[in-house]
Amino acid sequence: MAPTTSVPHIRDEQRRARLGRRHLLAPGHRAATVEEVADALVGLHATDPATVYLSACARLAEPSAAEVERGLYEDVTLVKLLSMRRTIFAVSTATAPYVGSSTARAIALKERAGLLKHLRESLPGWDERRLVRTEQEVLAALAARGEATTSELAEDVPALRESVVMSPGKPYEARQSVGSRVLRLLAADGHVRRARPRGSWTSSLYPWAPAPQLPDVPVREAKAELVRRRLASYGPSTEADLKWWTGWTLRDTRTALADAGARAVRLDAGAGFALPGDLGDVEPCGDWAALLPGLDSTAMGWRERDWYLSPDVPALVASLFDRAGNVGPTVWWNGRVVGGWAQRADGEIVRRVLTDVGRDAEAAIDAEAVRLSAWIGNVRVTPRFRTPLERELVR
Repeated sequence: MAPTTSVPHIRDEQRRARLGRRHLLAPGHRAATVEEVADALVGLHATDPATVYLSACARLAEPSAAEVERGLYEDVTLVKLLSMRRTIFAVSTATAPYVGSSTARAIALKERAGLLKHLRESLPGWDERRLVRTEQEVLAALAARGEATTSELAEDVPALRESVVMSPGKPYEARQSVGSRVLRLLAADGHVRRARPRGSWTSSLYPWAPAPQLPDVPVREAKAELVRRRLASYGPSTEADLKWWTGWTLRDTRTALADAGARAVRLDAGAGFALPGDLGDVEPCGDWAALLPGLDSTAMGWRERDWYLSPDVPALVASLFDRAGNVGPTVWWNGRVVGGWAQRADGEIVRRVLTDVGRDAEAAIDAEAVRLSAWIGNVRVTPRFRTPLERELVR
């Protein structure tokens, strides 16, 4: 009889132990630069502009908005890409080619097809040739200006002033400017990037600037590398976690897992995958507390979340997630979500712990609230996706 190979068992407490070190949340493991944070998380959620800053600074040894702005707008070592799950992520220039080839490129093609469909249905005279011509005019105008908002570019390219009806006949029918859709498409294709916003770092009023083209990586190679980086930071993960996070088909997910050399493991709730060198126990990194923002990459990192949500508090999911599954601001203790937090109009950081964590944990959580208040200063942050607990705390 052939010998059997045992499948390693990685328990939930070991998964939680990995978070403090690998996600740079334990005090002794925080990062010096925003690029280190972005690479540790394989990208920072960037749908809400404030999330990038709050997520990065929760993991920086010396948190500051200026450090994040350096990476985004001065050194431009972080790139915002419409990528995994059609979500905007800020990734380092080292990771961007793999994200671009594995996910962003396919999404850009779908964006182009969708925009062409809406233009043809809503506006006579629009076809692929006119769209390409308009894009070329926008890029020429942007090159001449250096950077510009969509409305400023519309002064040079009048076609951007037209509007298109989205979802006609539906309850959520809306009219959008051609300019907003064309610039979104150019960003998805990697031709333009978001420059420093007009206003504070919480602002969504971005001017656009030309973007250097990303190096081309073969798609299959890029998918394998993305899975390898993902497992190195978030592993072990289930097949469903990876499929959900990437937005790939099940077939592509399985191929990428095989190409990355992932090993099957047992988890407390079923089967998962880890990298070959990550099958044993990890050393504990000590107690740690964290206040993470809505849409943070750690909180949104897995489809199956029971292992880091406190099981004795069923109200956690109902109070911390909205109806679409977007997570609000969360309070963490040693790898578990134990509550939520918010910022009131007067700037006060308020939090609520929904389970008994003990006095030491309460003190550590309060210290994190003080740390957050110290660097955030006079800026006021309201999450783009409001959740029941966050709304209740700011009343």
